[in-house]
Amino acid sequence: MAFPAVPLLLAALLLVAATRLWDYVFVRLVWRPYAITKGFREQGIHGPSYRFFKGCNEEIRSMKEKTDGLVLDVGDHKYLPRIAPHYLEWRAQYGEPFLYWYGAQARICIFDYELARQILSSKSGHFVKNDAHPTLLALVGKGLGFMEGSDWVRHRRVINPAFTIDKLKIVTETMLDFADSMAGELEAEASQNENGETQVDIYKHFSDLTVDNIAYAIFGSSYKLGKQVFEAQTELLGITMATFLDVPIPGSKYLPTQANRRKWMLETKLKSLLTRIIQPRLASGEHGNDLLGVMLDSCTETKQGGKQQQVDRLRLSLSMEEIIHECKLFFFAGHENTALLLTWSVYLLSIYPEWQERLRKEVLREFGREAPNPNALNRLKEMTMVLFETLRLYSPALFMQRKTLADMTVGPIKLPKGTAIVIPIPIMHRDKQAWGDDADEFSPMRFANGITGAAKVPHGLLAFSMGPRSCIGQNLSMLEAKSTLALMLRKFSFALSPDYVHAPVDLFTLKPKFGLPVILRPLDNVLI
Repeated sequence: MAFPAVPLLLAALLLVAATRLWDYVFVRLVWRPYAITKGFREQGIHGPSYRFFKGCNEEIRSMKEKTDGLVLDVGDHKYLPRIAPHYLEWRAQYGEPFLYWYGAQARICIFDYELARQILSSKSGHFVKNDAHPTLLALVGKGLGFMEGSDWVRHRRVINPAFTIDKLKIVTETMLDFADSMAGELEAEASQNENGETQVDIYKHFSDLTVDNIAYAIFGSSYKLGKQVFEAQTELLGITMATFLDVPIPGSKYLPTQANRRKWMLETKLKSLLTRIIQPRLASGEHGNDLLGVMLDSCTETKQGGKQQQVDRLRLSLSMEEIIHECKLFFFAGHENTALLLTWSVYLLSIYPEWQERLRKEVLREFGREAPNPNALNRLKEMTMVLFETLRLYSPALFMQRKTLADMTVGPIKLPKGTAIVIPIPIMHRDKQAWGDDADEFSPMRFANGITGAAKVPHGLLAFSMGPRSCIGQNLSMLEAKSTLALMLRKFSFALSPDYVHAPVDLFTLKPKFGLPVILRPLDNVLI
């Protein structure tokens, strides 16, 4: 009697499957791209043609492969053809803004500072972070960087206390100890050579240093564990970049392919390592007052009158899973961005020795033979100018993305729901209307009156974003960079090695493709 129900069930399942297939194949992959393209053309916005399923991905891949071998002259800061050939070509061909396709997702690339300000500063909740690559989420976690709405507010409020200036200055003292240790090793290495100097890949040294800083100063962990976290994240980054232009097929992330199995293994390893960092602190009950301690405080209970009571701020609590995700983000961003800021600063000071000399004199004037004082780092005005100019020309962050949650109008542009907006930081940082005719040149003096007076728009520097989603760790990064660079300037002079090849590359952040070999010469503690 029950058998007639089986064909009906199968028919219902087939109908659901057919409906979903129709929605995915026809509506999402055919009709919607056609309708969106037509709507933008009516607004006078054009771009490369949409190709079924793949969008413009193959075209992007082809253009980037052609420019990957391009090598620049040392001191040539026009590296955009290496990292963004598609943006340059499409802007020249279609004007700005232009429309292109990442798979079946429409992306509009804007170059206007006012449009960027409206989008990044909006508190409406209608502009959210764009969908992240699955492997990227495995790398940096689903924490503060990718949360929205009330969850983002909750995480930001929990984490904010760890980034007050007073706490950052305490952290900086620890960082200076590590930097001094690194400098001592480099001095010893140089002393063993007859010429009294040594050649090192300073990018590798800064990477190791900032991993050490994050491991100890932010999470109270050993360097050994921090190094393993760094290595796992580095391999995940490699998988991310290798598959970044592959359009994911629905459900493919669950298939046991070789790449997926490797990604799952690294995710498990990363979670295990972070748990080994977190658990001893949690078990001891001594959480500390660093970032991890602040997060652990938010998820534990407190005793009142001898009775266990839930902390009276449940809206500001984090689960253990959420803490692990935040640890992923701050481990990666905390060492990556600062290491690159230091690396590109040394590169620029090596090819502009007059500025290296100016900064060294400033450091010696302020600190003499003493170690840099975290409380007095704000007196290093010229160093601050150089760091800002480094962020303008060689910002580690490259392309910010937002997505519309509803049909929106920004300036004169009507954006349909689900449209991704791309803000190309290195291109906008070279906008001559905003930065002047010398926008392609290294000129720290443009920041003599601070950030807001450096360009013709007060929000010209986008390295840390702007608005409510601006980088929470920007003060930490600047303090670490200032203290480390001050110590290096006081102990060494440096110049680029003849082995250096100038080829900045987009590996999620802007990196020197072949490292940064420099020649270090200890200054023998002689004041200059």
